[in-house]
Amino acid sequence: MTATLPRSLPVTGAALVTTAVVGGLGTDVRSAWYARLTKPAWEPPGWVFGPAWTTLYSLIAVASARTIDRIEDPGDRRRYQVALGINLVLNIGWTWVFFTAKRPKLALAEILLLEVSTIDLLRRSARHDPTSGALLAPYAAWVAFATTLTAAIVKRNPDA
Repeated sequence: MTATLPRSLPVTGAALVTTAVVGGLGTDVRSAWYARLTKPAWEPPGWVFGPAWTTLYSLIAVASARTIDRIEDPGDRRRYQVALGINLVLNIGWTWVFFTAKRPKLALAEILLLEVSTIDLLRRSARHDPTSGALLAPYAAWVAFATTLTAAIVKRNPDA
């Protein structure tokens, strides 16, 4: 038995590559501003984030494509695509608010919205394809971790 790729994978893959590129353009972990922030000891080393996000973006692309391909109702499919688009905009938004605008408190509020959106996306996916829901679970867990990390940075840097 050979596995076939989801029909929607080229579109979701392109959306996730775009998310990665635009988000990456707004990220500068080598900036003097970021270096001055007091961060928790449990912050992962910088090299972890690239492989983690590459893996997560791949999982999101596959899970979303599988879900889109399994939604029969055009209205439901469109609502899922809108939810995915909102999630990806929020994903990009955190890097720009945190690193480019240098607004950790606002970034914390933004990432809380991202976590709500991510859980909603997981729920929507699982309803149509349990495997897709499972593929999105690491993304939801990572965003929860990133939310905790952002909150720790805000707490340690009240004037930032």
